Amino acid sequence: MITKVAAFYQFAALPDYRELREPLRAFCATLALKGSVLLAREGINGTIAGAPAAIDALAHELVDGELFGGRLNNLELKFSTAATMPFGRLKVRLKKEIVTLGDAAADPTRRVGTYVDAAEWNALISAPDTLLLDTRNAFEVAMGTFEGAVDPGIRSFGQFKEFATEQLDPARHRRIAMFCTGGIRCEKASALLLARGFAEVYHLKGGILKYLEEVPETQSRWRGECFVFDERVALGHGLRERDKGHARDE
Repeated sequence: MITKVAAFYQFAALPDYRELREPLRAFCATLALKGSVLLAREGINGTIAGAPAAIDALAHELVDGELFGGRLNNLELKFSTAATMPFGRLKVRLKKEIVTLGDAAADPTRRVGTYVDAAEWNALISAPDTLLLDTRNAFEVAMGTFEGAVDPGIRSFGQFKEFATEQLDPARHRRIAMFCTGGIRCEKASALLLARGFAEVYHLKGGILKYLEEVPETQSRWRGECFVFDERVALGHGLRERDKGHARDE
């Protein structure tokens, strides 16, 4: 049977995130779901896999169920499939941040960049005055990226703030378009740049995964494969799984 995979996140005020951990873990366990969920005061971030009906039940609970009480009504949620279960177990962890940047100025609940849908992305990044910026880690960039994108050369997302300080200038870089796997890192990266005075900051809504899902390969500006943090290793256009002969690099 095909395994359905849900990748999701939302920055939302969850002051009770510690109390949410066990009920969420129990709900997922009852549905025989596996994967990883991070909970923090600032929101939720996770990738979970299981039977299609079980994943649909989880999605319903997150958005409309009693557990979160409607606080995840803007959940960024993407679905894909896997030939086999891509996770070995279920983990629900508590974190200080759902994506670690370590800069209080980067607060996506206050302000983020302008979202750009996958269908409009090619036009934006084709403009000569747009700096196209990949916000992912170096090993992810090496597997695939958008044509003409700048690689920040970082080992972890937490180093992005140093890259921004040393390499980006609001006076020279008037329009920045950034992207990441599913969109979550761009939420913080765009919030950081806006706080530092950059005028126009755009980011790809739904990330690379949404682009690969919606944009035909014949029209794509993407080159290579998109690394994902599970046993599928990477996905291509149409969210197809990569050749399992490739080694995984974490």
